[in-house]
Amino acid sequence: MKRYKSEEGRRLIHESYDRLLNGWNVPYKEVDVSTQYGITHIITAGNPENPPLLLFHGTGDHSALMWIYNARELSASYYVIAVDHIGGSGKSEPNANYDRAFNQVKWLDEIFEVMKLESVYIAGVSYGAYLAYHYAIARPEKVRKIVCMAGRIPGSQLEVMSKMMRAFLPEAMFPSEQNVRKLLRKLCGASADAFEKNPDLLQHWTYLLKYFNNRSMMKHAITIYPQDAIQTIRDKSLFLIGDQDMLSYYPKSLARLREYGINHRIVKNAGHAINHEMPELIHEEIVGFCR
Repeated sequence: MKRYKSEEGRRLIHESYDRLLNGWNVPYKEVDVSTQYGITHIITAGNPENPPLLLFHGTGDHSALMWIYNARELSASYYVIAVDHIGGSGKSEPNANYDRAFNQVKWLDEIFEVMKLESVYIAGVSYGAYLAYHYAIARPEKVRKIVCMAGRIPGSQLEVMSKMMRAFLPEAMFPSEQNVRKLLRKLCGASADAFEKNPDLLQHWTYLLKYFNNRSMMKHAITIYPQDAIQTIRDKSLFLIGDQDMLSYYPKSLARLREYGINHRIVKNAGHAINHEMPELIHEEIVGFCR
């Protein structure tokens, strides 16, 4: 499956990716890790002697965009390892095996082996939040704590898809400048300025909506976990949810967190891009919880 709708779109996205990465304003290194599913692109920042913090982004984006407001502060306390999800819009390059038999846990196991990681902290946004708790359930010995931003624990596949469609349609199907801004305001609530006042960020998000094929991330399946599985990670999990986030702030989602006894905090006036909208608060929460 083609990840980009055109070669020109691919070029624009990759050139814009590099501009965003320079906007991290911190020294970084880019690493390509070979796995059975293709090449996984990783960005590292900070002192390798610090505790490792894996960063997982959402479905339609990548590390350069997702952590532009967070990398500098987080890398002061941690060895940041930001992963471009294979099949996503970043610089990871899937192979034919990705389409045939992708397994998220096996993929991350290989990254852990190559990067010589034994026990890590993980922070993720949206789908990245799911991937954080999915891996923590599968490999509890490898994960110290997880911070799940703009995430939820869904009760069914229908719940996942219905919320996604309500959030992104119809604007994402017709990514004009007007619709892009409308979608951002829909997702971010009162804090869309985090994107709209950053021309590089706004332009890049427009490129993704126009040129990236989101279906290439469909191999990243969502497992619907029973309560007993979720409770195995209860003491190592923190969920941060904005009260304007239409993808994770709704009665069933919040009731499930309470019922399962999961640590969570509702952040006022924050939407789905919570780490862009309120980076200082997010840094405090991650560092405080993982300390």
